[in-house]
Amino acid sequence: MTGQKGGSFAEMFGRQTLVKMGVGFVIALVLVYLLGTVVGWEKTIAELREADPTWIALGCLSTLLCLMMWGRAWQIVLGVGGIEVPYHKLVVTYFAATFANYVTPLGQAGGEPFIAYVLSRDTDADYEQSLASVVTADLLNLLPFFNFAAVGVAYLVLQTSFGGSDTVDNLVLGLGALAVGVPAVVWAGWRHRTGVEEAVVRIVRPLSRLTSRISADGIRHRIERFYTAIERITAEPQALARALGYSYLGWFLFTIPMYTAVRATGADMNAILVFFIVPASTIAGLVPTPGGLGAVEGALTVLLSQVGGLPTSSSLAVATLYRVESYLFALLVGGIAALWVTIRA
Repeated sequence: MTGQKGGSFAEMFGRQTLVKMGVGFVIALVLVYLLGTVVGWEKTIAELREADPTWIALGCLSTLLCLMMWGRAWQIVLGVGGIEVPYHKLVVTYFAATFANYVTPLGQAGGEPFIAYVLSRDTDADYEQSLASVVTADLLNLLPFFNFAAVGVAYLVLQTSFGGSDTVDNLVLGLGALAVGVPAVVWAGWRHRTGVEEAVVRIVRPLSRLTSRISADGIRHRIERFYTAIERITAEPQALARALGYSYLGWFLFTIPMYTAVRATGADMNAILVFFIVPASTIAGLVPTPGGLGAVEGALTVLLSQVGGLPTSSSLAVATLYRVESYLFALLVGGIAALWVTIRA
């Protein structure tokens, strides 16, 4: 690997990006402050001070193992595409890419091109191969996402004590729409890939007349290489099944920090509810703040209160601990990995 590739990770965080990140974090912190003001900071802080650090540490460990499992699934998908990267190297790149995704506004809403850029700069893969592997791995992660959510929804529907609410009904509707809409869009994009290619080229062609940096033929070639990479990956169902197994394990580990956060505060909630609350809260991660900061905490507080039956102060305390374990800890690990990726050339 050349020094240029190692330095390219740092180049992504230019002045304009840093300004957007700063504004995003300020807005997010204001939202968190307002949420705490509405709920009541005193009771929430009191519960946080009494939280059991052992359970918090277990939640952080689960987050670390979760990212490692998803990194392993990523490695399998890359291997199917003909890109062999040692796991000890790729997992660091995956942590670094996760950091970049989590600190960038709207990263949660469409960070695949961003992660593919990091991967292409830190491995021997070209951008189209990287993007194809990232998209495939993300699609594999959707299946356990919806399956775990279905378990939680089924429990809510079957338990006699659940009366329903507008918030929960809307989240169930949102999860259902995603479960139907995402596969439909993927199928249409694959089934009509020639039409997708032509549509993108038509959009790009007027721009290519304004700048020499964009070429309609170059875009067409990139799209064709992307679909070729996808075809090569999907031709190995056994390998994809192994990657899917790691995706399921990663998603299970992704839900555990919510359970450990509940246990850390001494709150009482049925453990199976985390299979609904965690996937449902990720919808709030689509807001334009880094990692959905502010919006996810608000959604979790509402869900823990209305679905989990916790007092609002306990709900905010649990939501805060969960985000410490799953988001802030991932930022810490990913930030260290990002520095290592930058200097290890």
